[in-house]
Amino acid sequence: MVAVLLSVPAGVVFPAGASGSAVGAPLKLATWNMGWLTSRPAGDPGLPDGIYRRNDADIERLAAYADRLDADIIGFQEVDGAAIAARVFRAPRYRIIMSGDHVTQQTGVAIRGSLSVTVHPPVTALNVYPPSAPHPLRSGLDITVSDGTASLRLLVIHLKTGCYDNPWTERQHACPTLKSQFAVLDDWALERSDSGEAFAILGDFNRRMTPGDPFFLSLTRDTPLLLTTSGRASPCWGGEYFIDHILLGGPARDWLTAGSLRVMTYHDPGITPAQLSDHCPVSVRLALP
Repeated sequence: MVAVLLSVPAGVVFPAGASGSAVGAPLKLATWNMGWLTSRPAGDPGLPDGIYRRNDADIERLAAYADRLDADIIGFQEVDGAAIAARVFRAPRYRIIMSGDHVTQQTGVAIRGSLSVTVHPPVTALNVYPPSAPHPLRSGLDITVSDGTASLRLLVIHLKTGCYDNPWTERQHACPTLKSQFAVLDDWALERSDSGEAFAILGDFNRRMTPGDPFFLSLTRDTPLLLTTSGRASPCWGGEYFIDHILLGGPARDWLTAGSLRVMTYHDPGITPAQLSDHCPVSVRLALP
């Protein structure tokens, strides 16, 4: 039997399961854009033309990679609801919490049962488009997880595509929209810093950030942040620059286990990115106090 959380109101607390891990154990934190993971049929108005729809074998293959990833927390993107997410991140190991956006590409999180979870209101301000826009932007999923001793605030995001490495002064394409979304992230991070929380922002930033990137620097004006992908390139699908990142703030900056950044690549001859994902899971390990 699969336990699925179809909608989760803010303020709800999910206690840890009985089979909790030892207090102070390392925590593996991951982000994974799953590339239009949906069970909608061909021709559904919520899907662009030409989107590949996974079959049962594809879902089983993704679930096997999720088992291999073996992370305690996976923030994921481009997933069309909790039901299909739970086919990849399976109970009883994981619980699923979704953003609840009325879009096909939702953000969500899979959390190991040994952690307790508090759900906060979604960060809807990331939808910087006017109400009249035909395609709203995705909100951020805001939760706090705890192992019973330490707590970590998490914001799972999927930002506007199209401004991968354009200059800060770019006035066309997606860059003004992405800049507005970064301002929302800056406000959220500042609130966490002011309250003394350990926190992480993780997900698909759609930006090839470096420590000197002006978009990243705009987040650090008020709040120091650790860019865990700094100085690295991703081996995903033969090699690329990171657009999926994990940022750590507050006390969590000191929790990163040195050298723990990993990218889980795929090893299935003849299998295409459409059948798995055009993104690979990115993870780090944290040593909670």
